[in-house]
Amino acid sequence: MTGASRQLLLDLAQRPALGAEDFLVSASNQAAADMIDRWPDWPLASIMVVAPARAGKTHLANVWRLKSGASRLEATALCEEDVARANGALLVEDLHSGIGNERALFHLLNLVREHRLSMLLTSRVPPGELDVRLPDLRSRLRALPLVGIDRPDEGLLKAVLVKHFSDRQLAVEPHVINHLALHMEQSMAAAADLVAEIDRLAMASHRKVTRALAAEALARHSALG
Repeated sequence: MTGASRQLLLDLAQRPALGAEDFLVSASNQAAADMIDRWPDWPLASIMVVAPARAGKTHLANVWRLKSGASRLEATALCEEDVARANGALLVEDLHSGIGNERALFHLLNLVREHRLSMLLTSRVPPGELDVRLPDLRSRLRALPLVGIDRPDEGLLKAVLVKHFSDRQLAVEPHVINHLALHMEQSMAAAADLVAEIDRLAMASHRKVTRALAAEALARHSALG
């Protein structure tokens, strides 16, 4: 196998799976998962999912996009042309990063409601904490049905660790997973970062993923945090 082939294999191994079968459900994200499963029978045409960084909202939004055939839009890049092109379900991601054109989003919300389409919006913060200057848009966003994703419980955290290791094709014993879940920061972001650090250490030292290596990665990750 050539160096280029080995690098391609590594890239493929580290690409996260974002399909419906890969989304892990527990009490912390059950409400949001149920809302996605309920589509198209939503209480209103547009729904907002709120969750902290890398808590699973992007994954869940992708599940819905594949299910609904929605067009994906970044909130920061919204423009009037998006309104003119809209003709089906819409996914608008990361409102917390800023809204490129507030009037365009307001028009999209109206269009979706009037034409009985569907729109899923995602954000790290609830509508009341978004920096929105247009009063009509601010009011409309605050009126949307809201579902949240909480910090992962222990069962979900362990399952997410296993998934990240699997995405990177790393075999890890259950006692290592238990050790990590017990001592790491309780967040999905920490799980992804920690597994990445373990992968780097294992590759650099040509070692298997053991409890000792995991403890070393935990110490490094804590020092960086």
